[in-house]
Amino acid sequence: MSNDEIKQVRELVDEVYRAESRRVLATLIRLLGDFDAAEEALHEAFAVAVERWTRDGVPANPRAWLVSTGRFKAIDGIRRRARFDASLPELSRHLETDTGDPEEWDEESVEDDRLRLIFTCCHPALSPEAQVAMTLREVCGLTTEEIAKAFLTSPPTVAQRIVRAKAKIRKARIPYIVPSEKDLPDRLDAVLRVVYLVFNEGYSASSGESLIRHDLSDEAIRLGRLLMELLPDPEATGLLALMLLHDSRRAARTSPMGELILLDNQDRSLWKQDQIAEGATLVGRALSSGQVGPYTIQAAIATVHAEAPHPGATDWTQIVALYNLLMRANPSPVVELNRAVAVAMRDGPLEGLTLIDAILSRGDLGNYYLAHSARADLCRRLGRTSEAKTSYEQALNLTQQEPERRFIERRLAELQNQS
Repeated sequence: MSNDEIKQVRELVDEVYRAESRRVLATLIRLLGDFDAAEEALHEAFAVAVERWTRDGVPANPRAWLVSTGRFKAIDGIRRRARFDASLPELSRHLETDTGDPEEWDEESVEDDRLRLIFTCCHPALSPEAQVAMTLREVCGLTTEEIAKAFLTSPPTVAQRIVRAKAKIRKARIPYIVPSEKDLPDRLDAVLRVVYLVFNEGYSASSGESLIRHDLSDEAIRLGRLLMELLPDPEATGLLALMLLHDSRRAARTSPMGELILLDNQDRSLWKQDQIAEGATLVGRALSSGQVGPYTIQAAIATVHAEAPHPGATDWTQIVALYNLLMRANPSPVVELNRAVAVAMRDGPLEGLTLIDAILSRGDLGNYYLAHSARADLCRRLGRTSEAKTSYEQALNLTQQEPERRFIERRLAELQNQS
């Protein structure tokens, strides 16, 4: 083989790794019954691929070849360790006889493995932080360094969460299966929550210098597409629609200097119309199912915003009606707050302020900076400058997001200049 041909094979191996490594890993986890053994087998298989494919050519089914090679590498490793552990020979024999010919595995069985992996990573026995870390590491293939950077924590902390999660899966013997039809709704809710949590951290980071982390938003949307393909469900469809519609505004949400731009002030020509169109189509599909859940309702609200050519054309009556529906489907103080803001846009700031004050007076959302920021904005619009200042100051004390802090500081400066 010439140097150019060798280079082409290595580039192909890299391409196969990017496209297939998570599928191969999912199947190896099922075959080997252990995350760490599967990851080691995965990397050994790709190392062998560089050598063998250069010498023998690329196999007709690279994914099946990698699974088979990884499995046999794992069996060889178990055999080598068998002399130190009497239980390993039986495991080795089990692995040799427990699988069919990889060439005969169909696409459906491989996708079932990916679905099993998602549900295992999002198992309720794991902490929310561990669920997110495991999903990003095992399903998406992010490194611990990438996950740590995204969530502003240290790589050792992320690595520890993943190690503990794997130990919990082993110790509790968490089954590597798709939940039964009876358990599926509750378990699917947990998976959707994890995907949406990843998206929200990318869409509006909880802290740090940057408002948006594109890598996390992109991974969440990729997960949403995968989940919808593997398990067609109206709420999975609604969640993907919601993420696409929110993400369509990405380029308009911050200035070139990274400053926050509110929805009413965004340049709508920067909104991605292809994502809006896809999101709206998915919303229609989810609504037509007759099983309307919280993500689908939120996506419908996002569609109303996305389809308004300018802020004044927004149908606030429809948005309030959708929030009324959301309050019945998923009642929470945050949903109530968002409804209050929509009421303020429909009926005037005093009506919205009355609703927000009622939320805060009963002790809800006292530590939620957006509640105080929303209250401050309504007071500002009503000319109640002193109250607006107080609420902005409360919001400023609660937020850890630098663009948000700078935005609130600008609002406070504007109020100071008016007085």
